[in-house]
Amino acid sequence: MTDELAVLGIECFGHHGVFEFEKREGQVFVIDLVLGVDTAPAAASDDLRDTVDYGSLVASVKAAVEKDPVDLIETLAQRIADVCLLDDRVEWARVTVHKPNAPIDATFSDVALTITRKGRP
Repeated sequence: MTDELAVLGIECFGHHGVFEFEKREGQVFVIDLVLGVDTAPAAASDDLRDTVDYGSLVASVKAAVEKDPVDLIETLAQRIADVCLLDDRVEWARVTVHKPNAPIDATFSDVALTITRKGRP
């Protein structure tokens, strides 16, 4: 059995997109994370060292979004999943990248991509 740790609505400013103005001007991206983690060791010890430190994780995810621009949110989502899976205690990561200001010529509320990746066996 795996527990789920969720951190939702992480706002980041990035310069991702296929259009030059997206890379130049940047825009807000919102990230949702759901991680498969066995929390029993931390529950037993009450020690932060026995679990995923979500404060540090959010800082790392924010840095991953705010660095080198990419064209596609698929690439960005994979980058974020890779960051989440650096901690061996994370069995899997579900990452949603929201791009609420995507350049679409229509009224819409959000563009979102969700990927799920497994950690190392």
